[in-house]
Amino acid sequence: MPLGVALAVLSIALHSSLTHEVMHGHPFKNIHLNAALVFPALSFTIPYMRFRDTHLAHHVDSRLTDPYDDPESCYLDPKVWSGLNRLERVLLIFNNTLLGRLVVGPAIGQYAFMRGDLRLIKAGDRRVLVGWIWHIPAVALPLWWIVEISVMPVWAYLIAVYFGLSILKIRTYLEHRAHTLSRGRTVIIEDRGILAFLFLNNNFHSVHHMHPDVCWYDLPVLYESEKDRFLAVNEGYHYRSYGDVFRRYFFKAKEPVAHPLWSSHG
Repeated sequence: MPLGVALAVLSIALHSSLTHEVMHGHPFKNIHLNAALVFPALSFTIPYMRFRDTHLAHHVDSRLTDPYDDPESCYLDPKVWSGLNRLERVLLIFNNTLLGRLVVGPAIGQYAFMRGDLRLIKAGDRRVLVGWIWHIPAVALPLWWIVEISVMPVWAYLIAVYFGLSILKIRTYLEHRAHTLSRGRTVIIEDRGILAFLFLNNNFHSVHHMHPDVCWYDLPVLYESEKDRFLAVNEGYHYRSYGDVFRRYFFKAKEPVAHPLWSSHG
């Protein structure tokens, strides 16, 4: 069973990356056909419609890292931060280390996402509600498979889900930084290893934001063809590998939780 759980972890992480690729229009031009390819919600956590809507909103680069208008921002408004209790602050500071992002990041992210969507549903946002309704059969399909076909217990699969989400947190940990220029907020990590494959080269994240229609397998080639230009555009925000990221930030927070530039750019 340990091997089965490990394979499930990798499959869940890769499925999320494939879902990201699909919502950017690959491999088909038909959005419904693309969505059908990743319909089973292997991670159980985020409805496809909600992932698509929030992620495409995130691609408005002028709003990157905005605590309110960027749905994927991990920064808080300094006023919100100042209103948190001590336990909440300690937890979020820990979450800003790479270790913390792996250990508690999936739980914190899921809680914040569901709390926000529940607020929208209560306010009458029907599109958000529909997204969660469609999520029911998307979860039911892999759950049925696990219960009726697979020899893996449900509890073991849930562990795999959490670890799969933890792997994804490695990618999102420093994808974006606070910077006065929107073009300087998105990272490039020159990694070509197993993590780059699981992330479908989305570690070349600034390249992806500049060319969101480019397929995952073309991103490294595009980057190498104009490397100096890409690094100039993103103000040199890059790392040589994920090993470099682990060495620098496994026990150390890269930035504060409260947005350090909010008073000037908010």
